[in-house]
Amino acid sequence: MKNKFYLYCILCFLFNVAGYSQSTVFESLSFESNKLGRKVSYSIYLPSDYSTSKRNYPVLYLLHGYTDNETNWIQMGQMKTIADRAIANEEAVPMIIVMPDAWDTWYINQYDGKVPYEDMFFEELIPYMEKTYRIRSDKESRAIAGLSMGGYGSFLYSLHHPDMFCACAPLSAAVFDDTVMEARKARSHKDLFNRLFGPGDEHWKQNNVLKILSDWDQNNLPKIRYYIDCGDDDGLLDGNMQVHQIMRQKGIRHEFRVRDGGHSWTYWRTALPEVLKFVSQTFCRS
Repeated sequence: MKNKFYLYCILCFLFNVAGYSQSTVFESLSFESNKLGRKVSYSIYLPSDYSTSKRNYPVLYLLHGYTDNETNWIQMGQMKTIADRAIANEEAVPMIIVMPDAWDTWYINQYDGKVPYEDMFFEELIPYMEKTYRIRSDKESRAIAGLSMGGYGSFLYSLHHPDMFCACAPLSAAVFDDTVMEARKARSHKDLFNRLFGPGDEHWKQNNVLKILSDWDQNNLPKIRYYIDCGDDDGLLDGNMQVHQIMRQKGIRHEFRVRDGGHSWTYWRTALPEVLKFVSQTFCRS
């Protein structure tokens, strides 16, 4: 009887491995960036059939939050398990997921030109990924998402480079209006934001998601599908609500979700399956 029980446990384990664990994740790889004068680390998820097929795949760039790095979506967000399950259940298409390290750059080009992270992302990181892995290089096969600082970064990149992405899914995005930014530059994030955005507000205006959206030509709106999600107990909800209101006024089509929860991995882990489903639907539409 005991042997049968052990055999049953082994079979269950093998079934789970076969069902959800054939994808591959590489953590903390790197490439040399000439723009930054240093190596840039990244983690990458390759779907289960990557090694046995010759096809090219759509790609999701998944951005981390402030104080995190290229491993947190894997270690804290359970990205591999969630993506494996979504693909196995045909709720998401097989895709490559790239998670770059952004340190505390907030994904922008620093005002003084010393750390041009955004330029690196588009001029070096994306070309490197498309050269190194079998990634489709068209807009219709490229999406971006992120949490908190990464939610801000995904918003910003979709607005600065609307010809690069078909879908954008910011989660708990760190979107601030001028009043909040002024307070953070003066107090809570004084050293960080003054280093990034510099004195005055000129560089901030160029990277203010709310201003960019408000100033967008209504006759030339970005052709990007948006999925915005923020918890009802999240301190960043106000900024996300402002984005939603501007998008409605401008006629920018988007999905907007406010669910029970706060600024936590518990919330983002429950958001990720919907993000994968949303970007997959966009890939298929294209």
